[in-house]
Amino acid sequence: MQTPQGGFDVGTRLRQLRNARGLSQRELAKRAGVTNSTISLVEQNSVSPSVSSLKKILDALPVSISAFFAGEDTSQPRPFYRADELTEIGDGHLSWRLVAARQPGRSMSIIHERYPPGSDSGEEMFEHEGEEGGVVVAGEIEITVSEEVAVLGEGDAYYFDSRLPHRFRNIGEAECVIVSASTPPTFSDGGQERHHV
Repeated sequence: MQTPQGGFDVGTRLRQLRNARGLSQRELAKRAGVTNSTISLVEQNSVSPSVSSLKKILDALPVSISAFFAGEDTSQPRPFYRADELTEIGDGHLSWRLVAARQPGRSMSIIHERYPPGSDSGEEMFEHEGEEGGVVVAGEIEITVSEEVAVLGEGDAYYFDSRLPHRFRNIGEAECVIVSASTPPTFSDGGQERHHV
C-alpha cells in the first residue's frame, strides 16, 4: 500500500481500519483525544502525523504500530531486505525504517533510526513493556533512562528495560544513525505506552 510518491499510504490504511471497526472520524477522534480535523487530514494524507500522534490514534482502535504498517500482506517470511524495502514509520523529521514490517509473527523489531541535529523523541519520556537496545553507527545521541543520562557516540551501545522512562536527543551537529532492536515488536498493547520509534 503506497502513495503515488512511493511512501507507505498512512491515510488509506487508517481509513480502512477505522471503517472495518465501524467508527466515524468523530468517534475515533474522541477515543484518541485528538481533533476531528486531525483524523480527516491524516486520512487525506494532507499531514504526516508524528509517531506519537499516530500511536494515540492507533491505540484508540486498538492496533499496534507493527500491525498498522504490516497491512494485509500475507507474503512468506524471507531472510533479506534491501534498503528501499524497509518500511518508514517516522514522522517526516525523524526517520525510523522498520525491517521486515510485513513478516507475520515477528517477535522483535529492528529499526534503522536517523536523528537530524537538534531532534529528539519528544518532551514526554516514553515507557512501555519490553526491552530495547541499539548501537550508534554515526554521530552522537543523548539518552536518558530514568535518572541516568549519557551521551553515546559511534560504536557505543545501550540496552535497558523499556518500562523505565526514556528519551533520545541528538545534541550534536551531525545526523545520528542508530540500529536498534526491541521486543516485543509492538509499541503497546493498546494502552498509553509509547516507544521512541
